[in-house]
Amino acid sequence: MTRHALVTGASRGIGAAIAHALADKGHRIAVHFRSDPAAAEAVAANLPGDGHVTVQGDLGAGQAEQIVGETVEKLGGLDVLVNNAGIYFHHPITTTSFGEWQEAWRRTIELNLFGPADLAWHAVRHMTEGGRIINIGSRGAYRGEPDAPAYGAAKAGLHAMTQSLAQSLAPQGIAVAGVAPGFVRTEMVTDFLAGPEGDAIRAQSPFHRVAEPEEVASAVAWLAQPEAVWASGTIIDVNGASYLR
Repeated sequence: MTRHALVTGASRGIGAAIAHALADKGHRIAVHFRSDPAAAEAVAANLPGDGHVTVQGDLGAGQAEQIVGETVEKLGGLDVLVNNAGIYFHHPITTTSFGEWQEAWRRTIELNLFGPADLAWHAVRHMTEGGRIINIGSRGAYRGEPDAPAYGAAKAGLHAMTQSLAQSLAPQGIAVAGVAPGFVRTEMVTDFLAGPEGDAIRAQSPFHRVAEPEEVASAVAWLAQPEAVWASGTIIDVNGASYLR
């Protein structure tokens, strides 16, 4: 039986890699995007298999119901939700104005925590036994994010939500788990990694490199499989031993 997956923030980077990994396992994918339809359509067109679609919506503007509804309409069902979309603002407390501080917290929590929570609420109403919710957290939830405290707090909340929903949804046969990456090489950080801070970032891991998007995606693809049901409630660290807990 074909399974249907919604991957948020899937028009590039980690989300695109997750979409590809799930499609490679036979899922039909809804590639979610906020503002770049051409990029999302390119991702969908290059996924293995067929029947993939794109879905637009702004999670920071409370459009979760629309996103889930359009996914179900286009795919014919929803078995897997991957909460990948997120934002990251630099807002160190000592150098950020109070107005900027408040705005960074509001926008980060709305998109990185409220968005996934809203999507989960709507998604489970379409899921049956064997459903999956997989949340993309961060090592920053554990080690702290001194330059982006709202990001660290939102991801810590997402991890806690993952564990709470794992318990509440188990009676319905729905498993909930998370992945906590460290630094990942995506298009957005290519220039940063090539700059003066690149060596220090790579040195955070004893492998002396950062992760590839596909390495995060492989963990997500495993969690979506039937045999991973007993990993419900787990947060898998995918950080190259750069932070151990």
